[in-house]
Amino acid sequence: MGRTHNITASAIAAAPIPDLAPTLTIVASPSKIAGVVLLLQRPAGATLVELVQVTGWLPHTTRAALTGLRKKGHVIQKQSHDGVTAYSIAKVA
Repeated sequence: MGRTHNITASAIAAAPIPDLAPTLTIVASPSKIAGVVLLLQRPAGATLVELVQVTGWLPHTTRAALTGLRKKGHVIQKQSHDGVTAYSIAKVA
């Protein structure tokens, strides 16, 4: 069996704590809606299928997100190319 060590609270309190602030950088991961906005800003925009694949949302949820972007002031355009509907942002809020 291995040895056990009794560590007291005072020993823990006295232990030096390294300053990690200069070496740590917290990077926030982009949200799904931010990814949707980036896709919609492409010159060709994005199809519903592409948006569903990127976000993992169901189609009705993805369309609701587009509605949410409209409510936030984004101008969403809808175009049809070869029978496939593509959405794009004409103006970012």
